[in-house]
Amino acid sequence: MGDDKIRSTKLKFKGDKQKKKRRREDTEEGSSDNKRRKEDNVDPDTWVFPDNPNEIRGPTFIIHPSDPSPISLNFSSTTNRVVLHFIDKEKLEDDSEPQSLLERTPTDISQVWVTTRVAGSPTINIRSGSGEGKFLSANTLGIVSCDRDARGPQEEWTPVIMPDGMTALMNSYEKYLGIDEVAGGSLQLRADSDEVGFKERFWLKIQSKYKKEANEEEKTKKEGMAGPPKIDESATNHVYQAWGAGRSVVSSHDKKELKRARKEGRLAEALLDRRAKLKSDRFC
Repeated sequence: MGDDKIRSTKLKFKGDKQKKKRRREDTEEGSSDNKRRKEDNVDPDTWVFPDNPNEIRGPTFIIHPSDPSPISLNFSSTTNRVVLHFIDKEKLEDDSEPQSLLERTPTDISQVWVTTRVAGSPTINIRSGSGEGKFLSANTLGIVSCDRDARGPQEEWTPVIMPDGMTALMNSYEKYLGIDEVAGGSLQLRADSDEVGFKERFWLKIQSKYKKEANEEEKTKKEGMAGPPKIDESATNHVYQAWGAGRSVVSSHDKKELKRARKEGRLAEALLDRRAKLKSDRFC
């Protein structure tokens, strides 16, 4: 009984060739639809990488690919300072195999920052997710601090997405944020670099729902820039100017008149005039 196979009930004739299943070709539109479908199925709270600077918003996880242990930017609510935390410090002591760098997610609230931006601005503000929400800032000397309650020019950062997917953060003085080694071998966070090197590259992770939100806003913006909607004379007639069994009158001359009225800002008036002219005496 265990070897019995379920047989197809479809009628077959001797000599019929078996039809091969056609694979759906991955067109550009199909691949984008599949990508969008996958993004919709992702848990909204999943940590993902941004594809463009506009997607960097909401809770943000910032890590630097240092060796032998990656470093996360943490905030200490007791001292109001940024702490460079070695993520694998505890794991290396246990001799356990460290997690892949790209799979890292925050394990403590001190590792989470909140990114905000003014609508339409390329710059962002980064504040701590714990404590009283202090803003990350850098002065003219490149000294980084996180003890201000209000945001100003020194609290503005411009994210630059690199070709490898990593992100560089440029301050208002056009200097880049980076991790620098100082005397004694200790590490310090500074913002005085003129170029982007290994020290100035960070992995930024955001939550999936904020990435989706940014893409939807961009799509709405592009649709708005496409121009005013086209006048559908036939549909307008059927709704406002039809009589009898939905009979309507359409002419190229009327289309031109309505387009001209739209440009002059008197479209509603032109539609009312046209409706009055075309009204049947039966409904007056």
